[in-house]
Amino acid sequence: MSEISRRHALKMSGLAAAAATVPLGAVPAAGAAASDRRPARDRIDTHHHAVPPKMREWAVAQGLLPPTGGPSWARWTLRSTLRTMNANGIAVGVASAPVPAEVFQDRRTAVSGVQVCNESLAELVREHPTRFGFFANVAMLHPDLAVEQAAHALDVLGADGILLNTSAAGHYLGHRMFAPLFAELDRRRAVVFTHPVAPKGIVEVPEVGDWLGDFLLDTTRTALSLISTGALDRYPNVSIILSHGGGFLPYMAGRAERWGREDDGPDPAKIRPALRRFHYDTALPTSPYATPTLLAAVGAERVLFGTDWPANSAKEVRINTADFDRDPGVDGRAHRAIVRGNALRLLPRLARRLAG
Repeated sequence: MSEISRRHALKMSGLAAAAATVPLGAVPAAGAAASDRRPARDRIDTHHHAVPPKMREWAVAQGLLPPTGGPSWARWTLRSTLRTMNANGIAVGVASAPVPAEVFQDRRTAVSGVQVCNESLAELVREHPTRFGFFANVAMLHPDLAVEQAAHALDVLGADGILLNTSAAGHYLGHRMFAPLFAELDRRRAVVFTHPVAPKGIVEVPEVGDWLGDFLLDTTRTALSLISTGALDRYPNVSIILSHGGGFLPYMAGRAERWGREDDGPDPAKIRPALRRFHYDTALPTSPYATPTLLAAVGAERVLFGTDWPANSAKEVRINTADFDRDPGVDGRAHRAIVRGNALRLLPRLARRLAG
């Protein structure tokens, strides 16, 4: 079989599998094109980072960033952000600042640092209420403090949800130390945006950045932790977003089912429902390679548009967004849901602000 024929066959089989398991309209029939839609001008980007000036000043004072330069994401500016958003039809960015939990190991630093991060993002939203929302930080290694910070962020600062690292000091989100926080978030029916970090103890591969595979592994580990410990069932009112297309989770679910059959894992019958308990963003990026599997596993209604700006450059945001718009695995109805509709349903405070 020629390489062109093989690729065609693979694409057709992938689309057929997706169509069989996803609600009608989520994925087109085999051979359907992306011509039934135009590029959106009202996208909501739920994987969108920001480092406002006061936050950067705090990070420099803590020695986390150099006074000048630093990684590209640390050179965030409002001007470049709005320019990138406008160029790609992004109406709203739900901003977050994924500071590793270990930065807040010291309690005094945890108090002052989380306050600076959250108030900086809240100020950004106040000044641009129809262009930004935000997910608030909490001090994950201080559970009592994290509960207080979450309440303050949601009740006073107007946060759209809470940012949690996928792991903190080697503990994943299903660990009992996070139970008080999850209980409070469950009571509030809150949204949790998870952001990966490099797993502890992983040997570095020269010339291969940790964001390439290790971040995806940490997301997968925390999702399996939530499933295996029963936390996903104990806190049914918490809506959890898994970054980067869920890491490897949607693509290794068969192994997770075997886990229950042969290695004392959770009941295999719980794996598929668990996959559909999570939400997933497109900032893998998912298009074009991962889309058929992701949509077949979870349905278009569980997927949110995400860019990973500014960790992703303006050039990459443009490329990834264009790839998503012409992805043959996403029809017009699914496209509209992913770029905007799902986020409005998941984030009612943002929806009210945009409607008003």
